[in-house]
Amino acid sequence: MAKIAVIGAGYVGLTTGACLASLGHDVVVADNDNDRVNSLKIGEIPFFEPGLKE
Repeated sequence: MAKIAVIGAGYVGLTTGACLASLGHDVVVADNDNDRVNSLKIGEIPFFEPGLKE
């Protein structure tokens, strides 16, 4: 599978990264908002998307 970088961990970027990872790709999602990155590191998702937390 492919190695993919997604720029932006907002609704579109994070959901896209999660979908690509679920298909088996090696995905890295980057964002310049340190608060958002730190929240994601501890498992907090800033919006609701069915199935995203899994």
